[in-house]
Amino acid sequence: MLNIDEKIRRKLVADAERTFPDECCGFLFGHENGPDRRIVEMTVVDNAKEGDRRRRFEISPRDYLQAERHALEKGWELLGIYHSHPDHPAVPSEHDRVAAQPYFSYVILSVLGGRYDGLRSWRLNDDARFDEEPVG
Repeated sequence: MLNIDEKIRRKLVADAERTFPDECCGFLFGHENGPDRRIVEMTVVDNAKEGDRRRRFEISPRDYLQAERHALEKGWELLGIYHSHPDHPAVPSEHDRVAAQPYFSYVILSVLGGRYDGLRSWRLNDDARFDEEPVG
């Protein structure tokens, strides 16, 4: 289960609504204990995608390296990535699946008409397909 602190959840929602109609993105940090993951921090990242940011997001290699360093400095683990789906459900696209890496939680926030409409998390399985991860 992915446990997201309410304070972090509010920050995720605020970023998704502020960025609408473009996709937002960022990193999720925390601790893992067996099947349970607890998100204790998030970092907003500028969507580095060239072109249509309404349907795609991209995280620069520089931002990824900074996130890895941040996690090490704080004694956390880089557990996942979040992004929004403007005017679409919080279900990963084929593009999301192809770009995904094992281990990470992929939190997707649905934003309909500029208003938050839900959050879901996904993880790749051994067949490189997404399984939904319970969120608490």
